[in-house]
Amino acid sequence: MIRLQLSLQLDYEIYGRGCDFVFNIHAAHTARQRVLSEALTINQNVASRVETDPATGNRYLRLTALQGPLRVGYQTTIDLAHHVALPQQIGEVPVALLPAAVLGYIYPSRYCQSDRLHKFAMREFGSRWQGYSRVQGIRDWVLERTTFASNTTNSQTSALDTLMEQTGVCRDFAHLMIALCRAINIPARFATGIDYGADPALGPTDFHAYVECYLGDRWYLFDPSGTAIPMGFVRLGTGRDAADVAFATIFGSVQSAAPVIGIEAVAGADGRVVLPYHCVEALSTDG
Repeated sequence: MIRLQLSLQLDYEIYGRGCDFVFNIHAAHTARQRVLSEALTINQNVASRVETDPATGNRYLRLTALQGPLRVGYQTTIDLAHHVALPQQIGEVPVALLPAAVLGYIYPSRYCQSDRLHKFAMREFGSRWQGYSRVQGIRDWVLERTTFASNTTNSQTSALDTLMEQTGVCRDFAHLMIALCRAINIPARFATGIDYGADPALGPTDFHAYVECYLGDRWYLFDPSGTAIPMGFVRLGTGRDAADVAFATIFGSVQSAAPVIGIEAVAGADGRVVLPYHCVEALSTDG
């Protein structure tokens, strides 16, 4: 069991008559990610509500901010008790046997044009042994051929762009891996969260994008950017690609500051501090 404390602060200056926000900053409730406590603070005296998407489990904070400064703070303590499995025992699921809720993650999406990568993916990965190892191979391929570099892409950058430019940030690595997996009929989805153990050389703690692939009977974690420790991911949301799970969707005129995020491992119920670490086993926070 790993216990993590997370805090984040978002600051905005609102112009005009106000602005509508949809935030995806609340930790997800999953079978193996247990939210022990959480607190939300908003400096403006405005109504807010948190709604849960019944299909994805994503939790959305919704509010209409007034003109002037807006500060949103969120703190939570969560326990992670991962499902751990041996990679060689995890197989792929034939399309005919995929659960209905998973089918949407084998289709192309805005940033993951898997239909345009089918021939390429089949040539690179089609003959590999099917199962967890093939997905791990795709993850390694993306990591080896893409350079992590801040401020090299933008909100329009897609998997095809990343394949051509061979550079990007975590969301670009994730989009490329997802597109390649879907191109050979492996369900893959975009996940956002906060990661414990990211390389400090990359800068302050930030929101992180990674990948979950459906293998066997659950979603398994993969980090194609290689910048963090999957065992330390706190899931916020999942979707087809980044368009589904922005940490803030803004309808109005605002100026924003960089998020301020903190995460640390703390003592669990037994009094021990357990730190996330890199492992060779497959990890999932699903049931």
